[in-house]
Amino acid sequence: MSHRLLIVAVAVAVAVLAVQPVRARPPQRIVSLSPTATESLFAIGAGSQVVAVDDQSDYPRRAPRTSLSGYTPNVEAIAGYRPDLVVLSGDANDVVGGLRKLGIRVLLQPAAQTLAGAYAEIRQLGALTGHKRSAAALVARMRKSIAKAVKSVPKRHLSVYHELDPTYYSATSKTFIGRIYRLFGLRNIADAADSSGSGYPQLSGEYIVSANPGLIVLADTRCCGQSAATVAARAGWSGLAAVRNHRVVGIDDSVASRWGPRIVDFVRAVGKALRRSA
Repeated sequence: MSHRLLIVAVAVAVAVLAVQPVRARPPQRIVSLSPTATESLFAIGAGSQVVAVDDQSDYPRRAPRTSLSGYTPNVEAIAGYRPDLVVLSGDANDVVGGLRKLGIRVLLQPAAQTLAGAYAEIRQLGALTGHKRSAAALVARMRKSIAKAVKSVPKRHLSVYHELDPTYYSATSKTFIGRIYRLFGLRNIADAADSSGSGYPQLSGEYIVSANPGLIVLADTRCCGQSAATVAARAGWSGLAAVRNHRVVGIDDSVASRWGPRIVDFVRAVGKALRRSA
């Protein structure tokens, strides 16, 4: 090859390299201000890249929990951890804009409305952190486990009452957790009471008793000490179908309020309760 042809060949090679996309290095200092994202990051194998999590991220226990707040985030406090990625579920105080002004990459993952949305967020975390295959495998396992749990339940025309707190706030079928009940073909007693369309109506004790749910799920076991025993002790509740047939199930508050990997535990618990014979 002549000297002139060699120069041309090198120039062409440089030009080709210049237009190739540069693969970004996966973040090594992640701050998670979303308890759901925290669980997902550790589940896909990105835990070693997480340097700080918010004060509500209580799972897994080895997560580096701090006093950072996901509800009222402070840009300066977050930046103090020198993150190269911050994951949030909301944009309170315009924290996203503040972090981006500092040149910090931000990923906003709002509460999922469906299982498909939850799976998409897990895969997104996998793609960003260099754990794409692990994230895909996790989603596949979740899909399989949930399908198995739903299939294990005999078809029954039962109604469900989901309790968020002892003042009878509940969740309708239009919410993420409500859609889980729909997988089992359950009728949600909160649907007819949601006059405002918020998805989270406050029911009354009388309404619940008259609806006579066949399944009661307590998402206020940790915060408020509720259990099958406390439910049975409520005035007029001992005769409810769910109480008589031992279908009052307590779920850890955090499991019932997040849309990450442990939603499988929630589905299994509901399935186990529904398999109890009448």
